[in-house]
Amino acid sequence: MFDIKKVFIIIGITGGMGSLVKAQISPPGLGDAKTAFWSALGVKHNLDSVGKKQTMSYIAIGRKSTLDNDNLLAKQAIFVLNHEVYNSFAPHQQYSYALSYRRQPEYEKEAPYNKEGIEQEFRIYGRYAYTFDLGKKLKLKNTVRQEFRKFFDADFHKVDEDFQLRTRVKSQLTYNLSPKNNQKLALSAEALFSISHFNEHDQHWNSFGYREMRLSAYYMFNIPNSPFTVDIGYMEDLIRGSQSIHHGGVHYLAADLIWNIPYKKKVTTNEDHLD
Repeated sequence: MFDIKKVFIIIGITGGMGSLVKAQISPPGLGDAKTAFWSALGVKHNLDSVGKKQTMSYIAIGRKSTLDNDNLLAKQAIFVLNHEVYNSFAPHQQYSYALSYRRQPEYEKEAPYNKEGIEQEFRIYGRYAYTFDLGKKLKLKNTVRQEFRKFFDADFHKVDEDFQLRTRVKSQLTYNLSPKNNQKLALSAEALFSISHFNEHDQHWNSFGYREMRLSAYYMFNIPNSPFTVDIGYMEDLIRGSQSIHHGGVHYLAADLIWNIPYKKKVTTNEDHLD
């Protein structure tokens, strides 16, 4: 079992060192497993000439092992569609809001871990972040993210967990390794807290509390002479009260490819003004 004080100590240590990399797409939690794989293809679009307003859209899949093997590609784990809008509205400050759809198979908790069904999730969230410059090569970005998550089965019927309110607190360090291909290293820690409303038996809420800790390390670089950024990372997901916690958490390998689209000013013509 985790001591909540240790959660904040880990966040504080990591936060005292770093920053968010805008192109990075972090893996979601995929439940109990030993290992997991996450891969995303995203499009980042600048909406103004100074880069203060951006959108990020991505499609992604996840796969995972069972609790008794290390094959991170063994089972389909999740399919995700996500769209987020960012606004750097003041020096060092940024907010964003997003819509997301997720489709996730559910498996039995005991071997042979057969598929039980499908859970669908619709999610909306907002995020606020503040960045600190720590010299020429280091940045620190502390983020608070609030989510609303609504769940359905494969036929859009109600499931036991009706909806959830979740709060995420994250600190991330980014170190600029080299200006060549814009190479960076990012270290982060994120704690997740939630409260859920249930449909089972009589409708009720559980208690608000700490659920997970996610620790990650990412290496990022631009592909030369292209608009693409590659992120390769590792994440450890420590789920409170789970079976996987006895194996040191779920160990993720992650990779994503981001297509960066620069801002292009619209050129007006006489025809644009005709009714």
